[in-house]
Amino acid sequence: MKTNVGATDKIIRIVAGIVLIIMGIFYSKIWIIIGLIPLITGLIGSCPLYTLLGINTCKVKTNK
Repeated sequence: MKTNVGATDKIIRIVAGIVLIIMGIFYSKIWIIIGLIPLITGLIGSCPLYTLLGINTCKVKTNK
């Protein structure tokens, strides 16, 4: 899988994912599912939607 999520983008996604998961614990469980999406894409460094749209926030070129 090709990396297309940069360092700043990863941090924002991970923090947002954690916040949404915490909201899911206290409010509606749907927030947990919604929070998993940015958390997982931030941890693996690849976003399928970015791939479809041709977006790349990663400054380093990878050959994976």
